Amino acid sequence: MYTYDAHDQALVDARAQEFRDQVARRLAGQLTEDEFKPLRLQNGLYLQLHAYMLRVAVPYGVLSSDQLRMLGFLADKYDRGYGHFTTRQNIQYNWTKLEDVADMLDHLASVQMHAVQTSGNCIRNVTTDAYAGVAADEYIDPRPVSELLRQWSTLHPEFAFLPRKFKIAVTGAAEDRAAMKFHDIGISVKAGEDGDPLFDVWVGGGQGRTPRVAVLFEENVSLDDLLPTLDAMLRVYNLHGRRDNKYKARIKILVAEMGLEAYRAEVKADMASRDRAVFEAAPAEYARIAAQFAGAQQPALTPVSVSRDDPAFSAWLDENVMAHRVDGYAAVTISLKAEGAIPGDATGEQMKAIADIAEKHSASEIRVTHRQNLVLPWVPQSELRAVYDALVGLELAEANIGLASDIISCPGLDYCALATARSIPVAQKLSQELRAREKREDLHGITVNISGCINACGHHHAATIGILGLNRAEQENYQITLAGRADEGAQVGTILGPGFAAEALPGAIHRILDTFQALRQTGENLADVYARVGKDPFKAAAYEQLERAA
Repeated sequence: MYTYDAHDQALVDARAQEFRDQVARRLAGQLTEDEFKPLRLQNGLYLQLHAYMLRVAVPYGVLSSDQLRMLGFLADKYDRGYGHFTTRQNIQYNWTKLEDVADMLDHLASVQMHAVQTSGNCIRNVTTDAYAGVAADEYIDPRPVSELLRQWSTLHPEFAFLPRKFKIAVTGAAEDRAAMKFHDIGISVKAGEDGDPLFDVWVGGGQGRTPRVAVLFEENVSLDDLLPTLDAMLRVYNLHGRRDNKYKARIKILVAEMGLEAYRAEVKADMASRDRAVFEAAPAEYARIAAQFAGAQQPALTPVSVSRDDPAFSAWLDENVMAHRVDGYAAVTISLKAEGAIPGDATGEQMKAIADIAEKHSASEIRVTHRQNLVLPWVPQSELRAVYDALVGLELAEANIGLASDIISCPGLDYCALATARSIPVAQKLSQELRAREKREDLHGITVNISGCINACGHHHAATIGILGLNRAEQENYQITLAGRADEGAQVGTILGPGFAAEALPGAIHRILDTFQALRQTGENLADVYARVGKDPFKAAAYEQLERAA
């Protein structure tokens, strides 16, 4: 994994010290909350319903054992004993005291971490495939370019106050495991004939009030041209993006209003008018970064056969262990979706224990997935049983990765000041219902994502079964969307109809699944069935009891 150089370390140390002074002035009453707000947002600090929330950056989802151990320490010392892993591969602390934040940032800086640009109208944490560098279907490792983008975007002087927040995702494999096409800019990396990376650049994806799948801006962009292209794309957006209406401020709206061809022409004109000397160091820096990742590559091992005498262990192997590109290894996904658990939450003790497991069994490396789970990317096949046994002891051996109970959920109205409905209790109830159902039938490939408001932090638009919590006449009401996809065939789910009360929602989900099982043909997933038969059978089933009651 990437290790900070002196410049990186000096930057996060200085930023932590700067914010310490800003917090001191706020606590002394020298800054009002309105004056303090833009300063705290630039350092990942939100004011939520009950307390401040600190969001810590995990660049492209990669953590060392020391870093995860520190995150566990922060959860125990400064929060209520847990942290919440998010769909941007970050972690949030929901019960932060303002007077503690500067100390937290100092602790983070000591392990090469920070909270810079995890909030505000800037380029947010760059995300990528949590299995980068180890996935069997990978064309080229996307982590070096993700790190290059982190360096380019961090404290970029032109892009600190964009019209709206800006999100970039990178993928380098046949399967898109980073929801790349639901980002403001998505980048797909592949190898050219000479082995050098080439980049397909997509633009205008996003969720929220107006969900969009990104469109192809340009393919086969060279490494020399990548940063000039991205920089110009952001400059045109910064110039023309709307600032009068935050709901129409994202780049997806600009591209739709200008038209892709007009937007592309203006980007090319901007590139042609500028001195490119500032970007000349990028290829050498990319090579330096890539060498660090290559140097961390583990040596091949002799593959071994793993005993399947234990049914529970065998199920965990089937669901949570992924094929590896290097002989003798496996990538293990740790589900943070135990039956009835809060999706994405891990206690401080669990984080510290996982750090120990990674140190012993996974080259001291952990990944955060955009589905709010953790990955041990370098587990020797011969050590899979030892890892499983350790996870059982932590109550983290749930065998449900890729199943319907592997639910994405935002914090919702339990924490978030923007939410209009609760997400967590809905996710907990559905995880129990779906986990029971998974034990008797095949629910592979079904994704259930829950958002507590229209901002869609739970990615409900991109789920097979999406759930959006709304406020209807001061009552929580849950709207269902069907047949969304976040992978390489990305599409926005279709709204099924009026929403359901919380207590009626599980029954509606069950009737949708009953319809799916009745109609599916060999090899079909729910999205396939929906594409073949349409909305009507699912809608009729979902609203059957409501119609009878009427």
